Amino acid sequence: MKILLLGEYSNVHATLAEGLRALGHYVVVASNGDFWKDYPRDIDLKRTPGKIGGARLYAKTLMEMRHMSGFDVVQLINPMFLELKAERIVPFYKRLRKVNKKVFLGAFGMDYYWAMVNSTTMPLRYSDFNIGNQIRTNEDAIKERKDWIGTNKESLNKMIAEDCDGIIAGLYEYYATYKPLFPTKTVFIPFPIKFDKDVSDTFEVSNPIRLFIGISKGRSEYKGTDIMLRAALDVQQRHPNEVVINKAEGLPFNEYQRMMEGSDAILDQLYSYTPSMNSLLAMSKGIVCIGGGEEENYDILDEKELRPIINVQPTYESVVEQLEWLIANKNLIPKLKRDSVEYVRRHHDFIKVAEQYLTYWNK
Repeated sequence: MKILLLGEYSNVHATLAEGLRALGHYVVVASNGDFWKDYPRDIDLKRTPGKIGGARLYAKTLMEMRHMSGFDVVQLINPMFLELKAERIVPFYKRLRKVNKKVFLGAFGMDYYWAMVNSTTMPLRYSDFNIGNQIRTNEDAIKERKDWIGTNKESLNKMIAEDCDGIIAGLYEYYATYKPLFPTKTVFIPFPIKFDKDVSDTFEVSNPIRLFIGISKGRSEYKGTDIMLRAALDVQQRHPNEVVINKAEGLPFNEYQRMMEGSDAILDQLYSYTPSMNSLLAMSKGIVCIGGGEEENYDILDEKELRPIINVQPTYESVVEQLEWLIANKNLIPKLKRDSVEYVRRHHDFIKVAEQYLTYWNK
């Protein structure tokens, strides 16, 4: 099969491409590398700043379109799969639709339906846009609503969602958002993770406990890492000999991975039900995730046994409570690490995930 993966979020498409290639398929990844993270791609669609940068990217994409035809499958990472204005993306989408067999939309992150549904009907107990039945009013949430609702981005998202052959959600939250609106074309497929060949199954208790936290540029409040970091620093102050904190901010992917190595636990995604790509990568290395681990996450994976994630509610107090619990129960860390590796191996192995994509695309 000939497959084009267009756009990038957190290494999803680059990792999926590796799995598909291992199964014998021809795959092209075209993306901007997810900005500063600089993930690998075959066609570089990175934009330079300013209006001139937009014009150059538009011209380059026009040229690259000749390499984006004749594919059996095209998958878009998001409705905004290019760093262009939404209205300028429309003709590129129509061209892709015309010269390829099937086009699929990824529900992997921020888009109109994610912003709209979680600001109105609120099917989740908490999300990037609500806590209970209260709308979040932090600066990032307000900005994303204004950016997606009642704009050309909304129109683009609606057009693609209604026109495409299928919608693939990578997390329970995105599935819960899209499935009621597009019941016949929405499917859940876990994110793909590639294992280190030499990952250990033997872990020891660390002293002190080594915590890792990654801060995304300009999105700390939105993702809750501001609260998680404050909680970790306060716990460290109470237990200075038992906790160390390693913070990574705005790093390229390879450097981020190096900083993560050797950690005992990662603090990530306060407002999520589920572990993100960063958390899953950490778990595959035997690093315990402190973040999203609600029962809905295990249910959609049909996981009945493993519970490796230290689940937190979206509050400072909950993060403190779980960190204090981890310190008091550090003897459980080796088991949590082993279970974390097994959890990713069962549900997120990049070859298994690639097979699930192929099954769905071929339907």
